[in-house]
Amino acid sequence: MVTYAREMSTPTFDPETPLPGPPDPWASTSQPSRRDRPPYHMTDMIDAEPSLAERIVARLADPGSSAGELARAVTAATRAGEPVVVTGCGTSEHAAQAVAAILGDGADSAQAFELSLRPPSRGLVLGVSHEGATTATNAALSAARSAGARTALITVSGRSPGAALADIVVETEELDQGWCHTVGYVSPIVAAAVVAAHIAGERVDASFGAAIRGCMAAGQSRSSEAEWIARALADAREILVIASGSDRPAGRELVLKIEEGAWMRAAYRDLESFLHGHLAATDDHTGLVLILTDRDARAGRVARARAALAAARVIGIRSAAIVADGVGADLAADLTPGGRIVVPDAPALAAPVAAILGSAIPLQLLTERLARVRGVDPDPIHRDVEAYRRAAEVAEG
Repeated sequence: MVTYAREMSTPTFDPETPLPGPPDPWASTSQPSRRDRPPYHMTDMIDAEPSLAERIVARLADPGSSAGELARAVTAATRAGEPVVVTGCGTSEHAAQAVAAILGDGADSAQAFELSLRPPSRGLVLGVSHEGATTATNAALSAARSAGARTALITVSGRSPGAALADIVVETEELDQGWCHTVGYVSPIVAAAVVAAHIAGERVDASFGAAIRGCMAAGQSRSSEAEWIARALADAREILVIASGSDRPAGRELVLKIEEGAWMRAAYRDLESFLHGHLAATDDHTGLVLILTDRDARAGRVARARAALAAARVIGIRSAAIVADGVGADLAADLTPGGRIVVPDAPALAAPVAAILGSAIPLQLLTERLARVRGVDPDPIHRDVEAYRRAAEVAEG
């Protein structure tokens, strides 16, 4: 197997150094600078995420911080029997789904456009928007506020347009340097882990930050496995991603990353849904990635995943997996001929936090390696090509 060094020298990038925030006065980002070979901006962002996560924890650790304020707002809405709805678009929608899973049974997620059409008149609407300028997300916050709900936002800067629509703003401060968002996915999830700890009355200290960092760094060390899977799947006609439980946001995010970052067709299926009709359209040109890191109800998930991979093998689908260490032994190696990335269970973290953050860097590495194999720069999400740039402008009005 060929392994990649950092082919392009980036002497000014240090993954331990905080990333810059938005300019002051606030402005949305422009297209990332072009890199015609790795490391891409996406590569750098993946390298930066473990230390970034630890810094976010440190900034929000005090119960008197904005994360503590959000925790109290979530608790108040839940105790009053009022809805807590988390919303976003694109990568931020998947992060919103992850945030809802981390906050627990009192929270649900909704797509921002749909929420803007039917906002709740009470409770709390929590937006997730990396830059704070997503039109649909801001429309959902505005509609919710007008209807009578309290609003909050997890975003990079309190100076953003979205922040002006929120009663509570949790700032993550450091800006993703590419458009194939990785930091934009991880940052609000880390913030939510801190909020959930405040809700539970847990101490958020250096050991908590170290556990978050360690969980992410473990995934970062799996680049060779990601490369193996990328080479196995890079010429597939399409890639299906299957997951269940709190792995579902990661499954949806992997699909988006593959499509925008590697320019391949991809689709998400819930684990059980995959086995009900969808197999009819697959063949040996289909790739499959199972994500199974959730330790909740794991035995049942593993048993069903085993059946799904066995069915895929009969058809000739090229299957691969991102799994927790406790899963690997229960899935025979020949069920994932495309390879697998195994990440630690991170028992010091709550189950959904361990699953969602444990799979975050592996899914991003897999996308980045698919882009490398296919000769694609993932950073501009195809908008360096005129037709796609123009299509985005038309879609955004």
